[in-house]
This record gives sequence, structure tokens and C-alpha cells, in this order.
Amino acid sequence: MAKTVDAKHIISITVENKPGVLARISGLFSSRGFNIDSLAVGETEEPTLSRMTIVVKGDEATLEQIRKQLGKIIDVVKVQDFSGLDFVERDLALLKVNAPAAKRGEILQIVEVFRGKIVDVGQRHLMIELSGPEAKIEAMIALMQPYGIKEVARTGRIAMVRGVK
Repeated sequence: MAKTVDAKHIISITVENKPGVLARISGLFSSRGFNIDSLAVGETEEPTLSRMTIVVKGDEATLEQIRKQLGKIIDVVKVQDFSGLDFVERDLALLKVNAPAAKRGEILQIVEVFRGKIVDVGQRHLMIELSGPEAKIEAMIALMQPYGIKEVARTGRIAMVRGVK
């Protein structure tokens, strides 16, 4: 029997906007031994509904079981796995970077190339806002390492299937 490879899956779950739903959903993943790589939750265009975007690694068979279990939760309206679909994804990051006066010009050039934005300036640091696919965020973090990253905060990925329903 061929071994299945654990791949990253982005799952979008539309749920009733009620207390306790997030705990039930995340509990389902943890009870199956899945580590959630990324989790983002927010209201949709309909205030009574929220969208949870969850990124997990796993094989297809196990993910299918999770999708079925999610469908049984009463507060879940819709479950969509983006595997094999054409979608747009974004992650938002804030990076606080050491920025002595002599290095600021270099840092600003890199930020410009990545279409980032400086959102705070201190005597010894710059705070950078950057959004885009995970690979772009990871590349920026790697380029900022030599300057000294003081702090990183990330939202986790959000995603939406391309096209119109």
C-alpha cells in the first residue's frame, strides 16, 4: 500500500456566529491529533455568520474524516477544502526590526520591493506591515533576519476561491 503524504490543506468553514463554536471546531482538530498551522476567524458579509480559515497538514483520508465530522456540528453551515481549487490567499504580518540610522535606507528599499509599509518608527527600530501569500511573508522575514528582528506578529492565512458564484 502506498504511503500518503501529509500536505497542507486550507479549509474554509462558515459557522453560526455564536459563543463556543470556535472551541468546538478547534477541539475536533485536536482530538484527531491535528496541529492547526494557522487559524483566522471573522464575521462574513452576513453578521450572523463567521468564516474560519484553518490551515492543517494531513493526508487526504484523514482530512476527509474531519470534513465529515465538521459537517455534523450543528453550528457549521458550510465546509470547503480549497485543495485543487483556484484561490487567493493572504497573510498579514507586522515585523519590528532593528534599524540603526545607517541601515534604514537599505531596509526601506527592501520594504518597497515587497510592497510593504512602514507603520511605526522608533529611534532604533522600524515596524513593517506586509500582506501577501505565505511565501512572500517568509521571504521578507528571511531578508530582515540579518538586521535583527525584535518581534513578529502574524494573522494567519485567509483565503477565498476565485470567481463568482
